[in-house]
Amino acid sequence: MTNNKLQKFDLEERTAKFGEQTIDFVKTLTKNNINDSLIKQIIRSATSIGANYMEANGAESKKDFYHKIYICKKESKETMHWLRMIMRANPDKHLKCKKLWQEARELTLIFSKICQNK
Repeated sequence: MTNNKLQKFDLEERTAKFGEQTIDFVKTLTKNNINDSLIKQIIRSATSIGANYMEANGAESKKDFYHKIYICKKESKETMHWLRMIMRANPDKHLKCKKLWQEARELTLIFSKICQNK
């Protein structure tokens, strides 16, 4: 087997990388009043996904775990919204926004599934 097939799924790493990719992306946006507001919002929501997932992994109870996972889901959905707004404000960044939006959507689906398994 190749190393790719042996790699385990690491949601903690995936959420951290998503936050990093979002930070790197917003650094490419033009500074203006609209982007400045959108950047503040998306940085909060996108980086919160990983932070809340780490908290979920250290949860003190099942109830606490699912509460944190639900927050991850909410933050990933919010991030999708801000990416949509950034696409509108920056049509030239559509492709990168779409990639990030797709990852936020996949994360939302993952956290939704975890919540369903309660």
